Amino acid sequence: MNQSTHTEQVTVKAAAGSIQGRVKNGALLFAGIPYAKAPVESLRFRPPQPLASFAEPYPALKFSPAAPQIPSGGMTDNAPVRWSEDCLYLNISAPVEALEANDSGDRAVMVWIHGGGYTSGQGAIPWYNGNRFAKNNDIVVVSINYRLGALGFADLTHLGEEFATSNINGTLDQIAALRWVQDNIAAFGGDPSRVTIAGESAGGFSVATLMACPSAEGLFQQAIPQSGACHHTLPQEASKKVTEHFLGELGLNSAVELEAASAEDILAAQKATTAHFAQGAGQVNSLGVAVSPFYPVHGNTTLPEDPLTAARNGASDTVRVLTGSNKDETTLWSVGETDQEKLERTVDGYQAEEALAVYQRTRPEASSHDLLVAITTDHMFRIPAIRLAEARQGAAATYMYQFNWRSRALDGALAATHSLEIPFAFDNLDQAGVDFFLGPGPSPQGLADTMHKVWCDFIKTGEPGWPAYDTSTRATMFFDDVCEVVENPDSEERAAWDGIR
Repeated sequence: MNQSTHTEQVTVKAAAGSIQGRVKNGALLFAGIPYAKAPVESLRFRPPQPLASFAEPYPALKFSPAAPQIPSGGMTDNAPVRWSEDCLYLNISAPVEALEANDSGDRAVMVWIHGGGYTSGQGAIPWYNGNRFAKNNDIVVVSINYRLGALGFADLTHLGEEFATSNINGTLDQIAALRWVQDNIAAFGGDPSRVTIAGESAGGFSVATLMACPSAEGLFQQAIPQSGACHHTLPQEASKKVTEHFLGELGLNSAVELEAASAEDILAAQKATTAHFAQGAGQVNSLGVAVSPFYPVHGNTTLPEDPLTAARNGASDTVRVLTGSNKDETTLWSVGETDQEKLERTVDGYQAEEALAVYQRTRPEASSHDLLVAITTDHMFRIPAIRLAEARQGAAATYMYQFNWRSRALDGALAATHSLEIPFAFDNLDQAGVDFFLGPGPSPQGLADTMHKVWCDFIKTGEPGWPAYDTSTRATMFFDDVCEVVENPDSEERAAWDGIR
């Protein structure tokens, strides 16, 4: 490997050119590497464009801004972030041994895709710190930014051929990042033929979507969709309804005007459009999909079919998959009491009245709030993961997990909430903000050790350590203070969604 080293700063020579990074906490860190041209001005709402090689060493020494976004106001996204439309950057954590002249460069690679409902988030947050994957497990970790919200997924195809990809540019950004990894990751000690894509929430949705994209074929060999699977894209007829309202809120309807509009005005119109389509408990909207109206759109060259249909038709059938969900995902948005009216309104939006009857029978002591959490969690997260695993029978192995460890925060109200598994899988219980979600009491480091090892084993070998999922046993690893494999868990509740979800 062609490299030079200094006390804390290092330089690697990649296909993209020379890139400067640093040694931090016992591993290499390259922060804020551009993988495509800035999608600004005439490139706004266009597919990502390749960059020329760096003429001078590129200083990847600080994290880039996030994609334009508005804080959601939730517990994990309630503070302004530094953002810019110039947002197509990635970060790399790698073992320091990758700099040795005789290094084999055959390490497994994980590409992490952040969550945030396709409207918020970034690759550079402490929970996604890949240091321990790199330092302790000899894995190269890449985290990426991609376009969000209207800038990444607004359907402007009616405005001309140049906008043909506008409703899926955020996904094309992810594919561009994966191509950059293929071309350059060997310079950082990674093997481009051993890539695992992983992500949580919208990052998990993204993983499942990429598995359905013909142009992403061969860019990864394994996939980890966490709390996110195959039910989170829009058909074209729905996306056009969204765009009609969005453009009405913006007061613009021409390419020239859209290219000149401020990002702030676009975000304001995006926020108003989201509010317009949201209803009920906030888990469904009038399009019959999950809360965000700015999702990738299927029925185009990039994504010909919705991801579940694609899986059933054999897409990514050679890709090994580790997927699952948390037991109480939706407490993150519904801490507190729930009256019967709200529960019934939500169930009606799902067209799941018969399913409610099953949950009331299997959970006779459950409150309306507990039933709401169980039903919305299953609708949004558990059942989509199961449907993906079912669709892949006969394909490469799919492994199922469920994260059941209950947070002690807010007197236990969060339980096994959405995103709580992330610092366990990354072994980042000591990162900023994690302590709030854990709550008081002894550190669950033992569970973090177990989960981190599982993720590392899967990334390196494709084997997490328990039997693959099939429709006869439905083997599922339960992660808790005591970890165990359970067959066919909550079978009555799962079956209640047949024909609904």
